[in-house]
Amino acid sequence: MNNSQTNDLAQKRAWGALLLAGVFEVGYALSVGGSQAFSVLTWSVSAIVFFLLTLYFLSVALKTIDVGIGYAVWAGIGSIGAAIFGALLLYQSLTLYQSLSLAVIIFGVVWLKLADSQKLA
Repeated sequence: MNNSQTNDLAQKRAWGALLLAGVFEVGYALSVGGSQAFSVLTWSVSAIVFFLLTLYFLSVALKTIDVGIGYAVWAGIGSIGAAIFGALLLYQSLTLYQSLSLAVIIFGVVWLKLADSQKLA
């Protein structure tokens, strides 16, 4: 395997770890919401587990991805996921204006990913 292929593989793994970190961030946010200020044991334990998982996978991703881009993508995934799943599972409101604002975040996250890919070329 040449150096270019090694870098491509490292980038793919880093972005996979970042995606996992984002998914775990959604789990953390929903668990904190369900814990009712850490007064419900099962939700509280779930929040702690998701918190540790999201931090671990974020740190793995940031070994390869620039911190500014990685953190923005991670926060974007967490924000969007928490808003959508909060509306679906916890019956929280999600207005049209909020949905449009989330679409802007999605656009920004995709643009950041594309910009990072261009840097490699």
